[in-house]
Amino acid sequence: MRVDAFDFDLPNERIALRPARPRDAARMLVVDGNRMTDAGVRDLPACLRAGDCLVFNDTRVIPAQLEGRRGEARIGATLHKRIDLRRWQAFIRNAKRLRVGETVDFGEGVAALAEERLSDGSFILAFGGDEPVEILLERAGTVPLPPYIAGKRDIDDADRDDYQTMFAREDGAVAAPTAALHFTPALLDALAAAGITSETLTLHVGAGTFLPVKAEDTEDHQMHAEWGRIDAETADRLNAVRARGGRVIAVGTTSLRLLESAAQAGGVIRPFAGDTSIFITPGYRFRAIDGLMTNFHLPRSTLFMLVSALMGLEVMQAAYSHAIETGYRFYSYGDASLLLPAQSERSA
Repeated sequence: MRVDAFDFDLPNERIALRPARPRDAARMLVVDGNRMTDAGVRDLPACLRAGDCLVFNDTRVIPAQLEGRRGEARIGATLHKRIDLRRWQAFIRNAKRLRVGETVDFGEGVAALAEERLSDGSFILAFGGDEPVEILLERAGTVPLPPYIAGKRDIDDADRDDYQTMFAREDGAVAAPTAALHFTPALLDALAAAGITSETLTLHVGAGTFLPVKAEDTEDHQMHAEWGRIDAETADRLNAVRARGGRVIAVGTTSLRLLESAAQAGGVIRPFAGDTSIFITPGYRFRAIDGLMTNFHLPRSTLFMLVSALMGLEVMQAAYSHAIETGYRFYSYGDASLLLPAQSERSA
């Protein structure tokens, strides 16, 4: 499909620069088939059914934004994906001033060698020293807020908490699984009281999630790989949810993409550990999930393509037009949507 089919106009004032406080005070647009209802995140227990299961991503955002120097040149690095204990793939700002074999000094005793340049223009950075790279990042790094926020205000201490979900425990993400930012212990208690269960998986979100789609056709876009894991016990419990007639509702596109990567034909979810670069566009037949809670996404983005695949492009265009007209807040710190397709599109 043409990428411009997923374009829309978004006024700047609709971009949220801070999250709702408290977190579960955000608005939520419920799209159930073709029907739209304005609600709030706290209404979620009433919007689901007893026996449903919410699936959260427990990845933890690391301070993966680095600013340094190579000689007199200023070099910025956003870590994207771990290669091994000391090496990370990174997207580099001012990359024309950095060559393979040169070292970038990020301050605070943190330096990295530009070991290799990849075909997509990113670099493999090899960090010096003996301390775990996560310790080095705590010293020298900052939270890598999306450019549509960081370009409008300074990153501050509040972001270290605001840009981390209550489920975060597995270090490795460069971006938060933002749909889960809306959850609080009180909301989880209300969901449990309504008979709605929850599970967690891990997908380390990479910096590729911020990159625009530059291709004119979706078939020409290359997704960056991200590492994820679903253990056998979690897979068994999710399969049991469906066997009992419940629905698997992904919280965030990251959870959805990993679940779909782990699903076999017929919808059975298998244990998974490894990279996924799944790219979901209209025409995709969903196998593992029955609904999605997610924020409002960028025009022409792979995430807007994903929600359009789930609900239909015309439905999502109408939903986003309604959200813009009625003042919903967009993107990472914005409001939520609950997307429930008329019937699950599962492969036979």
